[in-house]
Amino acid sequence: MNKHRLLLVEDDLELAELTADFFRRYEFECEVEHNGARAIPRILSEQPDLLILDLMLPDMDGMEICRQVKGAYQGKLIMLTARTDTIDQVVGLELGADDYIPKPVEPRLLLAKARAVLRRDPSPQTESDKPERAQVNAASGLTNPNSGSDASTTLQINHQRREVYKCGQRLELTTPEYDLLTLLEENTGNIVSRDDIFQSLRGMEYDGQNRQVDILISHLRAKLEDDPTDPKLIKTVRSKGYLYLGNANG
Repeated sequence: MNKHRLLLVEDDLELAELTADFFRRYEFECEVEHNGARAIPRILSEQPDLLILDLMLPDMDGMEICRQVKGAYQGKLIMLTARTDTIDQVVGLELGADDYIPKPVEPRLLLAKARAVLRRDPSPQTESDKPERAQVNAASGLTNPNSGSDASTTLQINHQRREVYKCGQRLELTTPEYDLLTLLEENTGNIVSRDDIFQSLRGMEYDGQNRQVDILISHLRAKLEDDPTDPKLIKTVRSKGYLYLGNANG
């Protein structure tokens, strides 16, 4: 079995080693870093499949680490923190976190979260193995930007590079935003419930209270829509979920 490479950034030495030992019992090769400043070059050079980052580090705030590696780190990120402020969660997701887990957390739950995050994307493929996804989705108008279609009139997505373009300009989407857009695009014309979104993006059932889906929708609209207050691409269907129309509505 190919093992996932995991880097755990945690200043509590005992907790870090206990967590690392637990993950090593399963499909993970786990390394530990206790120093935030040293973590940055390790993240960028080692490019672990999964980074579990404690935000409350004594030498450098975990949010700052995220800012410094954002765009250069290609793996998955789980933020782990004792903070309970919703603003911290929003900032974390905006910085590209794939999940935000409050401490203390049971090791088995953390393992389940890690597996769920890693399942969101297939294993990396070589260029020769990757299917060509240049076809235009007739309903949404999304297409590979290298396919020769008119980039000035459609929203476009390159599934191989995980890039999204609007009017020929690349949009800066966080990993959760891109995953959400892909999920909606795959269900163009069909209502996707909050529970389905939460299950797909977070790997757990929606509890009816968490507002992360609504926050992500709001952020995605701000980047995709000409007027986010009057959305044309992503419609809210009251009490049911969200309906993605793409470019079909003109």
